[in-house]
Amino acid sequence: MSDKGLDILFHETLKDIYYAERKILKALPKMARGAQDPKLKAAFTKHKDETEGQIERLQKVFEIIGKPARGKTCDAIEGILAEGEEILEEFKGQPALDAGLVAAAQAVEHYEMARYGALKSWATALGLTEAATLLDETLSEEKKTDSDLTKLGQGVVNETAKKAA
Repeated sequence: MSDKGLDILFHETLKDIYYAERKILKALPKMARGAQDPKLKAAFTKHKDETEGQIERLQKVFEIIGKPARGKTCDAIEGILAEGEEILEEFKGQPALDAGLVAAAQAVEHYEMARYGALKSWATALGLTEAATLLDETLSEEKKTDSDLTKLGQGVVNETAKKAA
């Protein structure tokens, strides 16, 4: 068995997040349709557009390391997205739906932030300066999206859910 170094770990994790982003891209329109609050609908639509750009940046990172842009099944994102689907089904039309969708979306964001943070750190360690810059750009977007979701949740979304309690 050959030694597996940081370069291989970087590539494997890159495939993982590439798969995850493509799955997220497919899930966001469904979340936008399911959301009741117009601001939450708009946030999901905006993040869909951002996700398309994030996928393009990942493709550039694959080019930088001389590998084809291919994903590998990411069980973590499959589980997180399944929980979001469950919320959509179980709370459809209910006051707490949007609060649940915010929480589900933040679970996605936190997963992405963990992955992009590690990838950026590894790219830097490997001397992949351009890749680190691209990954940092996406990491910043993910942090902003998480912050925006927090504001939505702490605002009207949680208040609406609480009134029905």
